Amino acid sequence: MKHAFLGAVSAFVIGVTAAQAADYPTKEIQGIIQWGAGGSTDTVMRSVTPHAEKVLGGTVVMQNVTGGVGAIALNQVANGKADGYSLLMGAENPLLYKVMGLGDKDYSDFTPISILARGTPILVANKDAPFDDYAGMVKYIHENPGELRLGATGPGGLPSVVTAMMNTVEGKLDVISVPYDGDGPALTALQGGAIDVMPAVLGASIEGIRAGTMKPLAIFDVKPNEKLPEVPAVTSFNEGYSKYLPWGPFFGVFVKKGTPDDVVAKLQAAYAEGAKNPDFVQLMDARGFSMLSLSGDEAQKFLDGWQSSTAWLLQDAGLTKASPEKFGIAKP
Repeated sequence: MKHAFLGAVSAFVIGVTAAQAADYPTKEIQGIIQWGAGGSTDTVMRSVTPHAEKVLGGTVVMQNVTGGVGAIALNQVANGKADGYSLLMGAENPLLYKVMGLGDKDYSDFTPISILARGTPILVANKDAPFDDYAGMVKYIHENPGELRLGATGPGGLPSVVTAMMNTVEGKLDVISVPYDGDGPALTALQGGAIDVMPAVLGASIEGIRAGTMKPLAIFDVKPNEKLPEVPAVTSFNEGYSKYLPWGPFFGVFVKKGTPDDVVAKLQAAYAEGAKNPDFVQLMDARGFSMLSLSGDEAQKFLDGWQSSTAWLLQDAGLTKASPEKFGIAKP
């Protein structure tokens, strides 16, 4: 009798869970954005989510939860329920938390809903900076050690990876690192003169470049970008960068691992359809982002490859707190 009762209870719980998944969503969904307003992650998420909402038939309330190089937002979702009502809207940083000593969680604790797009790094300067290209900046740093103020977003962020490349290729550059909660606040500071140079995402800086409120020094790629064809690739200044490029940040939506499969499938379908919306595609193209819209095994393969190449880049540059080998991150 006892076993029959327990079996009935289990069947009831499974039935309730299945029904909840079928009805999902029945309440507002929280979208937790890792970075500050106006940055790349914020722009991508606030652009695609309204289109995904229409397919999902629910409301996603987005909020910016900054701090800890994105770890505060990640932990908020990781410590919540695996029910699909809390989405992590993040970028690449969590894949480096372990090797950078920033935490014991990364995207292996989550299920990817969609890896939406990737960005191209660019080095931009205050419009009044006493140099006009990458070579001029390097010369200025050598002639004025400890003076140039370089924007940063903390360990593992795009600026830290680009800076690691620069220090590896050029030798240690004596600059002042000034941290911000995302490239949005940093680019605002750049335009206001609080910093001199910022490694940023092309998509977040392109409007400022076009408006003349900041000037581009180099695209961190092996060739110029069609959105700003007049800006030279950094490899034209130093071929040593070819070893690490092309490389770029990415932007994705995740749920806590253990979220019901039906809920995951609904979210994946909604964001896949949202990413096809012509308005979103046009915005991503105009800002210089590359569309991906990956889910399932494709998304996981992308995440594994990105983590491998970037973690070992930082390891070789001497910037990690622990070797990628310790966490089973294969060397590319």
